Amino acid sequence: MLRLIRLTAEYQKQLGEMIDEWKRDQELHHTNRSPQAIFKYDYHDFDAYLAHLDIQHPRDGKVPSTTFFLLDDERNILLGAVSIRHDLNDHLLQYAGHIGDGIRPSERRKGYATKMIGLALDECRKLGLERVLMVCEKDNIASAKSIVRNGGVLENEVADENGVVSQRYWIELR
Repeated sequence: MLRLIRLTAEYQKQLGEMIDEWKRDQELHHTNRSPQAIFKYDYHDFDAYLAHLDIQHPRDGKVPSTTFFLLDDERNILLGAVSIRHDLNDHLLQYAGHIGDGIRPSERRKGYATKMIGLALDECRKLGLERVLMVCEKDNIASAKSIVRNGGVLENEVADENGVVSQRYWIELR
C-alpha cells in the first residue's frame, strides 16, 4: 500500500537511504528533479531537519508549506516526497506552483509520481484549495504526464531568467 506520511524518527533510516540515492544521481546526471524542501538541511541532524522541513508562517518571501513522503508500506521504503505550498506568492505563481514533487531515481517510471500527486491533491482539498497550480520544466515529459493524469490543464509556458522553459498546469479540485 502506498500512502503519504509526515516524517517521524521512525523513518530516519529510510530518509537517509532515499536522500543519499538522490544525491548520487544528481552528481552523476547533474539534474535535480526533486522537491527542494527535502535538501535544504542536512538529514544527519534529524531533529533540525524535522524542525525546518515545513514552514508554519510566511517569512522571508516563503509561504506556509507542508512536506509529505510517499511510503511503500510493503517494502517499508520512502519512494519520494511532495511539498505542498498553502498559498502562492508571485514567484510561485509564475515558476513553481502549489506542489513540488519527486520520486527517488530507482523508483521512477513505475507510476508512483501519478499516485503521489493524487494523494497530494487530497491534502490540498483538506487545506480548502479549490484549484492547484503545478509547474514542471518543459523537458520533463514524465512529470507533465503525471500532472495531466491528475487533471492538469496546460495554461502556458514561461521562461525564467536563464531561459529554462516551464509549463504551468492548473488542476481543479471541486
